[in-house]
Amino acid sequence: MEYLIVKWLHIISSTFLFGTGIGSAWYLLFAVISNNVRAIAVVSRIVVIADWTFTATTMIAQPLTGFYLIHLAGFPMNSRWIVWSIALYVIAGLCWLPVVWLQMKLRDLSAQAADQDTALPPLFWRYFKAWVVLGIPAFFAFLAIFYLMVAKPA
Repeated sequence: MEYLIVKWLHIISSTFLFGTGIGSAWYLLFAVISNNVRAIAVVSRIVVIADWTFTATTMIAQPLTGFYLIHLAGFPMNSRWIVWSIALYVIAGLCWLPVVWLQMKLRDLSAQAADQDTALPPLFWRYFKAWVVLGIPAFFAFLAIFYLMVAKPA
């Protein structure tokens, strides 16, 4: 029974991790596309809160539950699917850390522009482009991790 509980926690936390990431990216992307500075300020503020509430906690829960599942199931740590999953998780994490910083900068710049009733500054657009560029490999890394977790290829 312990294995099922840990597996359930692992699946739930991966759902929160990926779901928050995809949802946050979707809403921020379309807020920015709208070019409505006030909407961008509101959405970016909420995205930062969601990232700290859900993504940060599940980024910690995932490896804890994952390594415990490996232990409980008796999988060798050097299994190719485990090694690849860990490597892809590290890549996604290395993308996420600057993304969080960028989101806080996007939040601050858009809030300032909304308060001053001005257009978004060029720095906002540079940060936004970097945010998009970093989100792409993280997205595909997580898709691959989901495949590896389900298929566990030899």
